[in-house]
Amino acid sequence: MPEYGPYRHLDATVDAGLATLTIDRPGTHNALNTAVMHDLDRAFAEIESDRDAVDAVVIAGAGDEAFSAGADLAEYAGPFGDHDPDQRERQERFHEIFRAPHECHAPVTAKIDGFCIGGGLVLALYCDLRVASRRSTFGLPTAAVGLLPTGGATRRLVDAVGESTAKELVFTAERVDAARALEVGLLTDVVAADALDERVAELVASMQAVGSEARTRAKRAINAAVAAPDPGTAREREASLWWAQFESEERRERVGEFLEK
Repeated sequence: MPEYGPYRHLDATVDAGLATLTIDRPGTHNALNTAVMHDLDRAFAEIESDRDAVDAVVIAGAGDEAFSAGADLAEYAGPFGDHDPDQRERQERFHEIFRAPHECHAPVTAKIDGFCIGGGLVLALYCDLRVASRRSTFGLPTAAVGLLPTGGATRRLVDAVGESTAKELVFTAERVDAARALEVGLLTDVVAADALDERVAELVASMQAVGSEARTRAKRAINAAVAAPDPGTAREREASLWWAQFESEERRERVGEFLEK
C-alpha cells in the first residue's frame, strides 16, 4: 500500500477502504495553488495504484470556513508575456488534475462546508457526489477578475445546472447559498453543519455495501453516457460493461445470495 504523502498542502488518510483527502491551506480558504493541484494529482495516482484498498474517496477542506475559495489569484497576475507559454501548459495540466475524481475507479464525494468558489467549485463538479452544509456558498466569479471558467468547468456546469443557470452564475459572478445550489442541481444533498460528517459517512457506507466491480463499471457507463455524442454510442458502451459484469464472479455470488434470502 502506498504511504500517501508527505504532501505540501494535502492531508491524506486511508481507513477501511475510504481515502479522505483534505485540502490544507485554511489561511487562504484552501485556495488551489499549483502545489495543491500537484498534491491532488499525486494522491489520485496513488489511489489508482491502490485499487484493492480504496473503494471510496472523500475530498474536504481544512477548517470550517471553506471547501476551497478557488484559484490563488497571485498566480494569474501580471502581463500576458510573463505567463506564456508556461500558463498554457499549466492550464492543460490542471484540466487533467480536475478530471481525476471523475476518472477515479472509486466514487468520489465532495464534502463541502463553507466557501466553494471558482476552482473549488470546478473541483467539486468533477466529483461524483456533492454534499454541503447549509452555511456553504457557491459561485464562479471569474468574470469579476477579468477571467472565464476553465479546466472544463463550462461543460461540467452546463451538465449540472443547464445552460441558462450556468450563464447566470458566470455572467453575474454572484454567489448562491446551499439551498439554491441544491435547487438548481449543483448539489446532491444539503444538511446542517453538525450533520455533515454523518451524512457523508452514510453515503460512503451505502456505496461500500454494493458490489465493487458493479459500482466501478456503473461509474464508467454513466461517465461514458455523459460524454457520448449520441444515445447509440452510450448504449454500446453500457452494453459492453454490462456483459463484462454479467460474466463476473461478483454477479454470480450476489445474485445467488439474494435468492437465498
